[in-house]
Amino acid sequence: MTTAATRASRAPEHTDAQPRFADLGVSKPVADALAMRGIATAFPIQVLVLRDAMAGRDIQARSRTGSGKTLAFAIPIVERLEHSGRSPQALILVPTRELASQVTEEFRAIADVKQLEIAAVYGGVGIGPQAKRARHADVLIATPGRLLDLVARKLIRLDRVRISVLDEADRMLDMGFLPDVRRILALLREDRQTMLFSATLEGEIAKLAEGSTRNAVLHKIREERPTVSSATHRFVGVAHADKFSTLVRELAADRGLTLVFTRTKRGADKLARNLKKEGFRAGALHGDMNQGQRERALGHFAAGRSDVLVATDVAARGLDLEHISHVINFDPPGDDKTYVHRVGRTARAGRSGTGITFVTPEQKRDVAVMAKTLKLDKEFEHAGLHRSAHHERNGKPEGTRSRSGSNKRRYQPRSNDRTRG
Repeated sequence: MTTAATRASRAPEHTDAQPRFADLGVSKPVADALAMRGIATAFPIQVLVLRDAMAGRDIQARSRTGSGKTLAFAIPIVERLEHSGRSPQALILVPTRELASQVTEEFRAIADVKQLEIAAVYGGVGIGPQAKRARHADVLIATPGRLLDLVARKLIRLDRVRISVLDEADRMLDMGFLPDVRRILALLREDRQTMLFSATLEGEIAKLAEGSTRNAVLHKIREERPTVSSATHRFVGVAHADKFSTLVRELAADRGLTLVFTRTKRGADKLARNLKKEGFRAGALHGDMNQGQRERALGHFAAGRSDVLVATDVAARGLDLEHISHVINFDPPGDDKTYVHRVGRTARAGRSGTGITFVTPEQKRDVAVMAKTLKLDKEFEHAGLHRSAHHERNGKPEGTRSRSGSNKRRYQPRSNDRTRG
């Protein structure tokens, strides 16, 4: 396929004047189902995409996680399909198991109005039960590897798929899935509708979009570089030995669901265990857990049965919950992009949120550089860390004076955080 953007559009910032779904052509049953969930007005990405998608046009959309993009493709799919029970009519490819589960739940909230069957397939669980549900589903949400496994075993047909969605295509690129994605797209009928959603539309993603869509409408929701302006940001200077007690104090304050990031899997387990001993309802999420354990941890967190989830960066990929009030970087992120991905999991869908980053003396210089890149200098300085970082950049920890009064370097902090939590 080839692509030519027929129209480029950019969404305005979300305001109370955003249109209702009925104003965008959404049917009353679907709009009522959304209203039952407390969703009355559309978010910018939905305003841009819905009319074109419901008209069957191919879509290329630049939109980050948490912008409301799932409903931007779920609503048109539900509106356009009728239940058949023969084989999938719509296919949504996602990068992770967690995102597959979350997209499935979003669909189920509105699919009942059309009696559509929804199924998800992903690795880490038995293939048999998944194949049985997927075979007769109207809408299939899948990770690329598991779907190709089902196809290779001839457990599923894709020849009736007439709507395909590539969700978070940039992350599928990062995780090395693009060859699998291309193989899957080659199995689909050429006259299908394709919608691609990605945080960026450059490089390999642009090539993928060009090869998979036809006369696509291009929509851009915000700047390509994600921002952190919607959340409140705090940096907390802390000695390594005091990190846990400082975390306990933060968690004892008024808050909602809280996501705590550690650098290592072992650190996540240890921290969750210690928080439980302090009486907190805490769980862990990391890559060494099997799929059942991961789903239980996420389910308990989403339902509020645990209100603290200690996670590693890799395990938290695809975590997309609207009600996280706080993100705490127990171990600071390695770079500004990781900071945005972490703290970007709060302050979503118009809600407030807070990102807190613990900074040990050894980490001040690196975190200061990251804060400057993110234009969070004032927040860093407000924490009393700016002067310390300045002194360390000049070779002297705060409170240390060279005997000669010169600027000779006497102290070199470590460049990388080795804290294991």
